[in-house]
Amino acid sequence: MSEVRPAATVRNQVTVPLRFPDGYTTTARVYTFTGLVDGREHLALGLGDRAAADPPSRGLPLVRPHSECLTGDVFGSQRCDCGPQLREAVERIAGAGGYLLYLRQEGRGIGLYAKLDAYALQDSGLDTYQANVALGHRADERDYTVAAQMLAALGVDEVTLLSNNPDKAAQLDRLGVRVAERVATGLFLSPANADYLAAKARHGEHALDLPFVP
Repeated sequence: MSEVRPAATVRNQVTVPLRFPDGYTTTARVYTFTGLVDGREHLALGLGDRAAADPPSRGLPLVRPHSECLTGDVFGSQRCDCGPQLREAVERIAGAGGYLLYLRQEGRGIGLYAKLDAYALQDSGLDTYQANVALGHRADERDYTVAAQMLAALGVDEVTLLSNNPDKAAQLDRLGVRVAERVATGLFLSPANADYLAAKARHGEHALDLPFVP
């Protein structure tokens, strides 16, 4: 049975040209919302055929809920795979048609300062999940109610989900958004993020084909 969620509405929408450091360009229809349960300024980016002011209703949109990561998305931190995942998602969604939901859930929901505190604990030997717990948080505090609200406001109740994270699919299903299919993101492995990705595979059950994770 789906959870009952409050309704949100589209507050405004504007066309924004996007350009990434590697030269890739596309155009997004950026939506803001009223009535999101946590009161934060989350965004939906309509890409591909969903970048139009009046997007078509046919076909399932490809959707990625992407949690904000200032260090990775903006500054190119190598400690995570967030920046490359964001770049990949924009191009794949632009090709297929759909939405990137940019969610203000830094550090798996604990906030930017706490995430940097968690980095310090990781430098002393804890993994990314253990560090969050050591700081008094849950290992993953993200709640995708706002993602379900945003999709409902956009008239979307069924999606193809671009994610390696089974919790995203489970939460969206519970919140009334049917996940018809979950497709994997790429693997962006480097020496700097190998331990981070291994922790996501072990503790978060992310679908990552890492050769060193049993």
